[in-house]
Amino acid sequence: MTFTAMVARESADGISLAAETVDDTFLPPGEVTIKVEYSSINYKDALAVTPRGGVVREYPIVPGIDIAGVVSESTSPEFAPGDPVVAHGYDIGTARHGGYAEYARVPADQVVRLESLSTREAAAIGTAGFTAAMSVKAILDGGYRPSDWPILVTGASGGVGSVSVDLLSKFGFEVVASSGKPDAVDLLTRLGASSVIGRLPEDPEARIRPLDKQRWASAVDCVGGRTLAYVLSTVRYGGTVAASGLTGGADLPTTVMPFILRGVTLAGIDSVQLGITARRALWQRLETDLRPQHLDLLTYEVGLDELPQALDRILAGGATGRGVVTI
Repeated sequence: MTFTAMVARESADGISLAAETVDDTFLPPGEVTIKVEYSSINYKDALAVTPRGGVVREYPIVPGIDIAGVVSESTSPEFAPGDPVVAHGYDIGTARHGGYAEYARVPADQVVRLESLSTREAAAIGTAGFTAAMSVKAILDGGYRPSDWPILVTGASGGVGSVSVDLLSKFGFEVVASSGKPDAVDLLTRLGASSVIGRLPEDPEARIRPLDKQRWASAVDCVGGRTLAYVLSTVRYGGTVAASGLTGGADLPTTVMPFILRGVTLAGIDSVQLGITARRALWQRLETDLRPQHLDLLTYEVGLDELPQALDRILAGGATGRGVVTI
């Protein structure tokens, strides 16, 4: 069996990404072989083809941290040929060949069978949507329900942020979407944001107070850095901040004040190492009560030949919503 794969290779000139014809010996060990139908565009995929991006252990690698398709071969009793499945997280696309190829092979304990979602919908959700669902679940688990206080989403035009806006509005929350992209206002409004504001803090040079005026019931933060510090200082008493991003920096210039004087919870969100039992349970909810309402609005498609340009756009902060890669 030969097939096409987008292979990233490292050389003295940098990292190249190009289509290659490979055979099944190219695939790593695993119980489940998937005929890939869709993958997606993620910031992590862009880092995989960036020199010193810090996510790939060894080249060559097929990027694509999301895999959605049908089982073609399986030695696991859990899966049979023809099963629609999704796989993401763990070392997929970073130390194990990922979704930018016609076939992928993964361990059975990294695979989720789909029941009602199509493989395209699963790819549109992907790691970003799954992370958004984890973030919204953290807020719901904190006991928060729609009230007079809004929920803030920072980095709202990105993959995690846009799905978070969609899901929170589905549950009836008043959602304030923070984004530095004026052209994303219409999309965020259609996804359910009650208002769209610019990046936070509004004055990027201002000193962030340990405690500022309370503005939000809870928040989904996809930015990190000074933005996360400001959000923590402005969440109301007992609020939860679900944090999953660091595009604004890895430093967190805050104090203990929000935690010990306002009882704020900082919930770290990581979808990479989440165990398969919890992962499958959350995908069941993504097919039911946590199913996004507006995937078509969120999604744009790219082909394999368009991948390098699409990855450049997301790395430069020029992408909005979820990019689905048609294999």
